Amino acid sequence: MLKYLLLIALALVVWWGWKKRRAAADAAAAPPPARSPEAMVRCAHCGVYLPASDAVADGERHYCNPAHRDAARRRG
Repeated sequence: MLKYLLLIALALVVWWGWKKRRAAADAAAAPPPARSPEAMVRCAHCGVYLPASDAVADGERHYCNPAHRDAARRRG
């Protein structure tokens, strides 16, 4: 009878150690990097807002595509 109690106790200790080790590994996993907000600019031709990295810049004005930039240049 004592042999079975020792086996159960050993199994519980192994299970407890495995569970603790797994929790530590999950906690050590790095969270995904937070994305920083990006500035939004308005197209000077049509008024659509878009990220500054996607905009076509012409001096201080921003456009959503080269066609709008060219249309604004033709207009004056």
